[in-house]
Amino acid sequence: SHEEQTGAETLTNKGYDIVFDHVAFAYDSGEQVLSDVSFTAKQGQVTALIGPSGGGKTTLASLVARFWDVKDGSIKIGGVDVKNIDTKKLMEEVSYVFQDSKLLKISILENIRMGRPDATDEEVMQALSAAQCMDIIEKFPAGVHTMIGSKGIYVSGGEAQRLSIARAFLKNAPILILDEATAFADPDNERLVQKAFENLAKDKTVIMIAHRLSTITDADCIYVLKDGKIAENGTHEELSEKNGIYTHMWKEYNKSVNWQVGRKGETA
Repeated sequence: SHEEQTGAETLTNKGYDIVFDHVAFAYDSGEQVLSDVSFTAKQGQVTALIGPSGGGKTTLASLVARFWDVKDGSIKIGGVDVKNIDTKKLMEEVSYVFQDSKLLKISILENIRMGRPDATDEEVMQALSAAQCMDIIEKFPAGVHTMIGSKGIYVSGGEAQRLSIARAFLKNAPILILDEATAFADPDNERLVQKAFENLAKDKTVIMIAHRLSTITDADCIYVLKDGKIAENGTHEELSEKNGIYTHMWKEYNKSVNWQVGRKGETA
């Protein structure tokens, strides 16, 4: 007889490719968010999801760790349906870095240690270093013991993002889901965040929800989601030549960037 699959199934030796197979999702309100989405996010590659807001990018990424469950189709990690993976195990396999990284009102050290509660101080420091956070630590007299949210302690959006990347470094999960923040006003912060992402992404299965097209020109595969379906996919070069949605988005993106640069260069 066919054995009932238990939630205790492990993911040994099957790798960490994520296969989306005819995935459909609707909220309980009945609003259809995704319909018939199929693709594979490969281990060791960066898979980028782009498209108009409300196109289903964030929802699609959230289904991997079962924040919600698919209504139709399936999502498999290493050949195993996520519904058959023990919840605790699944949470260990996936690191999320969200756009509005929530830092708790505890020390920087303890904020990072949430990634792996049994980590030593030294391991936390290594994670902070890999995530390009040393400048943040150095600007506070109490260093890594600085209490977030206490009087006079302020970290910018870009700094909070780097700290949450440090947390993901410490966790070191094989699957990484990045909802890339767009809030880095200054180029220094953006450069550091990019560097931190690159360090973190090595050998992992990376799904990146991208808002700024400049950050994904090197992605292994880009999927353009529109109205809950994949409208186009390919590399930056391939999509640029298609003269479709991506080409249009790229032109618009460059226009907005050049407009900002033009504005900055103006003298009073």
